[in-house]
Amino acid sequence: MLGNIFIISAASGTGKTTLVSRLLQKHPDIRASVSHTTRLPREGEENGRHYHFVSIPEFEAMIGDAGFLEYARVYDNYYGTSMRQLEELTRQGVDVILEIDVQGAAQVRQALPQAASIFIAPPSFAVLESRLRGRGTDAPEVIAKRLVEARNEIEQAPLFDYLVVNDDLDNAEAALLNIIRAKRFLSSAQEKTLHSLLAETR
Repeated sequence: MLGNIFIISAASGTGKTTLVSRLLQKHPDIRASVSHTTRLPREGEENGRHYHFVSIPEFEAMIGDAGFLEYARVYDNYYGTSMRQLEELTRQGVDVILEIDVQGAAQVRQALPQAASIFIAPPSFAVLESRLRGRGTDAPEVIAKRLVEARNEIEQAPLFDYLVVNDDLDNAEAALLNIIRAKRFLSSAQEKTLHSLLAETR
């Protein structure tokens, strides 16, 4: 049985990365797609684990070969999701998470309408603002910019199949896992089993 693809997006500061990391640590049959990028590795980042680090000519060659499900240029660097990597993982029967922004999610929904899309929302905008300010790592003008972006991202939430509110990490993680497990039991995903059962009744 082929694995399913799950698009997970969220507003900045909602805890999406933490939730996805917790799922991956506990469930080996769930994997994250590792994006390609042309930016240089940061301290502690490993090629193939955090990103596939490639040169701009390599990335643009992949664009020319239609090698990306979705890609974008952010400032001076490219970021993209490899179609080949996705196909390899789903053929192995594992479910694949694409942790991407709402713009990338829109591209993937159009290219892969069978993918399930999940938006992670904060319990309220006030809580989100409190979380961003509580980090103590960003200047006020950076926080203001992130809040504007977050508002725009939250406005895209109705376009997603599922909405998970991250008011508690354990509850939100359980909700994500329930969505992933439910998708596995759709009748369309059990085509081979259904075919065998129907063959026996003839």
